Amino acid sequence: MPEVANYHQELFNRISPIVEKLIEGNSLYQLKLNQREMIEMLVELFGQFSAEEMRAITEHELTRRIDKILVLEAVSGTLNDLTPEQIKMYDEAVKRK
Repeated sequence: MPEVANYHQELFNRISPIVEKLIEGNSLYQLKLNQREMIEMLVELFGQFSAEEMRAITEHELTRRIDKILVLEAVSGTLNDLTPEQIKMYDEAVKRK
């Protein structure tokens, strides 16, 4: 299975600089995310696509997809950090929209 290891290395080499750049430019990501863990998770996630499918995704599109995933990862735990009063305020603000 050397081609699987090579493919994971190819994914790692492509995803790592994107994640580094996105985290570097976003203070929320810096605060909430572990760069190494995010890269490992994304390599696993995108590893479900074939090499051909991944190569067909442009750098811009891949960056956009990774950014969306990082946003979800960064904010997913944020609501857990709120007090009951803050949750009530959040719920009320969402209802108004």
